Amino acid sequence: MNAIDQLTPTDIMQRLQQRGAATHDVALDACREAGVLVPFVRMNNAWHLLFIRRPKSVRDYHSGQVAFAGGKRDPEDADLTATALREAHEEIGILPHDVAILGQLSPHHSVSRFQIVPTVAHVPWPYELILSPQEVARAFTIPLHWLAQPQHHEIRYRQLTDVTEPIPIVYFQEYDGEILWGATARITLSLLACLQ
Repeated sequence: MNAIDQLTPTDIMQRLQQRGAATHDVALDACREAGVLVPFVRMNNAWHLLFIRRPKSVRDYHSGQVAFAGGKRDPEDADLTATALREAHEEIGILPHDVAILGQLSPHHSVSRFQIVPTVAHVPWPYELILSPQEVARAFTIPLHWLAQPQHHEIRYRQLTDVTEPIPIVYFQEYDGEILWGATARITLSLLACLQ
């Protein structure tokens, strides 16, 4: 068994307390707040992370992208963990009382001008997900030990219209027909850095 799969929820919680500095794809001012849920699920004696893929839509900046369930903070959200839990319930049907919060990662500043606070949690598995078709085309998992292998990701540079220098974007190799990249990939690497 891979060493990362031997971590207990308590081990993960303790390692999250040593989280690093905030990360960013590009340093931008005036970011809006957002929260995402980073769900650990246990399958076949191994940890997996639960991801979603957004449906294709001309009105969505993140159309068709792989992501963690989450979104922008609403005024009634007590904090960004509440945002993450509310969004995970709305998008994939996970009930907040079924989630065991393990901690948070440092914020990530995305190119879409969000300061994203990832809330890391353990979700019992299997779990009957209820996907919101307007927000989620698919939910799937990727094994943590696969994500942790350096040969499975790389940096590619992209030019944005409002930024002078090309910016480094993390791309993972394709897994189960899905490509994890951008802010979600950067958050995943931050999580792995905490765990290792």
